[in-house]
Amino acid sequence: MESMLNKLKSTVTKVTADVTSAVMGNPVTREFEVGRHIASGGPGLCWRIYNGTKKSTKQEVAVFVFDKKMADKYQKFEKDQIIDSLKKGVQQLTRLRHPRLLTVQHPLEESRDCLAFCTEPVFASLSNVLGQWENLPTPMPSDIKEYKLYDVETKYGLLQISEGLSFLHSGVKMVHGNLCLENIILNKSGAWKIMGFDFSISSANPSDAEPKYTCKEWEPNLPPLCLPNPEYLAPEYILSVSCDSASDMYSLGVVMHAVFNEGKPVFQVNKHDIFKSFSRQLDQLSTMSPALLNKIPEEVREHVKMLLSVTPNVRPDADQITKIPFFDDVGAVTLQYFDSLFQRDNLQKSQFYKGLPKVLPKLPKRVVVYRILPALTSEFVNPDMVPFVLPNVLLIAEECTKDEYIRLILPDLTPVFKQQEPVQASNMILLIFLQKMDLLLTKTPAEDIKNSVLPMVYRALEAPSVQIQELCLNIIPTFANLIDYPSMKNSLIPRIKSACLQTSSLAVRVNSLVCLGKILEYMDKWFVIDEILPFLQQIPSREPAVLMGILGIYKCTFSHKKLGIPKEHLATKSLPHLVSLSIDNNLNLNQFNSFMMVIRDMLSRMEAEHKTKLEQLHVMQEQQRSINITNPGSQSEETKSPPSTGNQIDDIFGSTRVNGKENGSAAPAPQPNRMSLTLEEKQRLAKEQEQAAKLRSQQPLAPQTIKPASTTNTKTKDLTSSLLNNMTSLNNMSLANTARPAPVQGTTIAAFPSSSPMLGPIGAPVSNGFNPPMAFQTGGMGMGMRPTGPGLYGGMATTTSTPNFGALTQNQGPIGQTNKAHDMSALDSLFTPSQPKVTLNQMGPKATPGTNSPWLNQYGSPQNAQTQMQGASVGMGGVPSGFGMQANPFFSPQNFSQTPAAPSLNQSGIKHSASVNNDLKDLFG
Repeated sequence: MESMLNKLKSTVTKVTADVTSAVMGNPVTREFEVGRHIASGGPGLCWRIYNGTKKSTKQEVAVFVFDKKMADKYQKFEKDQIIDSLKKGVQQLTRLRHPRLLTVQHPLEESRDCLAFCTEPVFASLSNVLGQWENLPTPMPSDIKEYKLYDVETKYGLLQISEGLSFLHSGVKMVHGNLCLENIILNKSGAWKIMGFDFSISSANPSDAEPKYTCKEWEPNLPPLCLPNPEYLAPEYILSVSCDSASDMYSLGVVMHAVFNEGKPVFQVNKHDIFKSFSRQLDQLSTMSPALLNKIPEEVREHVKMLLSVTPNVRPDADQITKIPFFDDVGAVTLQYFDSLFQRDNLQKSQFYKGLPKVLPKLPKRVVVYRILPALTSEFVNPDMVPFVLPNVLLIAEECTKDEYIRLILPDLTPVFKQQEPVQASNMILLIFLQKMDLLLTKTPAEDIKNSVLPMVYRALEAPSVQIQELCLNIIPTFANLIDYPSMKNSLIPRIKSACLQTSSLAVRVNSLVCLGKILEYMDKWFVIDEILPFLQQIPSREPAVLMGILGIYKCTFSHKKLGIPKEHLATKSLPHLVSLSIDNNLNLNQFNSFMMVIRDMLSRMEAEHKTKLEQLHVMQEQQRSINITNPGSQSEETKSPPSTGNQIDDIFGSTRVNGKENGSAAPAPQPNRMSLTLEEKQRLAKEQEQAAKLRSQQPLAPQTIKPASTTNTKTKDLTSSLLNNMTSLNNMSLANTARPAPVQGTTIAAFPSSSPMLGPIGAPVSNGFNPPMAFQTGGMGMGMRPTGPGLYGGMATTTSTPNFGALTQNQGPIGQTNKAHDMSALDSLFTPSQPKVTLNQMGPKATPGTNSPWLNQYGSPQNAQTQMQGASVGMGGVPSGFGMQANPFFSPQNFSQTPAAPSLNQSGIKHSASVNNDLKDLFG
């Protein structure tokens, strides 16, 4: 690596030293920055050619430098002659302006060490290209060493030189006098240009029809740089000291021969005996053998033979040469047309550009990129011509490498991306760019895509033209994989949705849905669920094509491996939407079947997923229940205390405990799994469980002691006595074979649990004093009572010592079975004529609305389904739900419409009475 850096450093140093020594102090360096040495040209290849730039405008130029040290080997007067000859040539070139002549950007400047002038950018001289490498830099530039002329370049180059000579002979009345390979320069775009007017001869009578040229006699003693190249001179120039325009045509014939013969002229001339060499050459030309021209193409061979004729009058002039069939090549004609575009109007240009795509594939890439492309991009300044030029530019871009595209094409395309005027041309430009969008996104750098290309796509989506919108929507899926996700999410998708909702065109709406369906795979799952699927419900139209587009997006999202729709979304949003769309009257049978197929697939997956979830949950509950059953410590606790309300609900609906915790209680120690027990142990534990259940069912109803009330009520005593006497009949009528647990100290019972009633086998609500559905609803009390304190009406939990009446539960038969109506005759004794019905106001003392008798809340039985309770909330199925007094068959809600007087209460809200305490003892033992 270090050796490479040292080599590079030495090369740069050497080049810098060469440039410095050659150009140092020359006035041309004030305005131009001189670069590296690239080629050589002019008489004897004496001019070194450097690339350079103008300091003020950064315009690229070529700097021609003649180092005076090259003439140091000559005497002073010879050196002065050389310099004067070179000056004359540059000054004459500077005065002449023509497309076929090398254009001078800055006139000749002389310093003590060199001569220098600036021209248009140059590649090399034709002599360099054909293998003459004198005065070239070391090492040899690879682009010159490997350069090969294509046929179209050769044909058009010779045509350009012929046109240049025609201009000199007809327009300027001048003979070049030294037309040779060294004086033909290839500019950067590959055009052939004439220079080296050191020995040019102007007409002595330019106004006459027949110009006369004065020729100088050949002086063999002059330095070579003071004489023209004898190998390209016409014989009459040496032998008869005469010349005219035909002399240049002979030189053109030698140039054409050299081009097709690797740079070799027709004859080799002995410069020390020039007259003898030309005499011999004259004889050979008179009897020219066919072998001399065998490498020249056949279609131009005769014309070259005529140009090399000894007789000047036989040689065709420059105008005639430009019209020979050899130059009627399609590539040469195309290049010639480009060079004359400035003379054409817009109509002629448009016709030419329309046919150009057929010609471009036939031309070499180098010709297309360096000759045709600059001419095309120069037309971008004409907005009306851009739609005709742009397809050709993009066609060339396809054949370019990414580096060539960025360097040669993109800078000129960037303004076109933003062009919006005129409107018609702007719309055509959008269409052309959209058709080549994959090319633009592939070769354009990411920053330029974000700043120039994508804004153009967004503009197309918002364009008023339906055709542009349709094309844009159809093309977007083809390059969606090349768009970065943030741009797609934040810019592209919102515009597609907006186009779908706001358009009045059915085609645009359908294409929007199709476009979204095709690019779903490039989106995130939750973005689709949160943004795309809700958007489908906003689409207003119900045409079959739109509905099928909506169905397609649902189907793609549902079936795509990367996406998918969660079952919650299926159940609450997707399926309801699809079902409502499926019954649209616009759908035909096949379309309806398509909807139903997707709906069935969604239902099947939702069912399978949810069933799997429930099965897993059931297995977890069973495992937890097995652990609780097989836990000896837990079993002994169950025999000591009856199960709570939560335990009874667990027995019916399955355990709701997780990891042994309930209501914030600490989890018990891990117990052995039941699956690990032996069969005998399982049987023994099952028997113990049955015995424990029997013990619980045999426990008597033993309510806890409550604080005595302050007053007595004989009606209450009569009622409780009657109820005790009829307990047996009530058990036969409505009691289930459930265990009667012992009372629990300090049990908290919510006065207003869930409002959903629990139904029995015949549809009646089950009321056992513990099932939460049997309680008063929190917001369902409509009796006109005002909650004033804790207890039944206050909606708050009452914590007292309460008896457990778990046995007062309706028999839960198997599902689907209907029980016979119960015999209610046991209650007739309570409603005899001698024993009228007793209202709650009559059987108890007056209490405040917040006062509640704790033992009374324990009674609950199904209320008659036909009884209509005023102001009470009605449960599911029209059956009133209740708990405590509301569920009591003897309870009359109408009696609560008036609020009794409120005597003084203790903290528990119950009036003190020793008589009431005694009555309760009589009732419960």
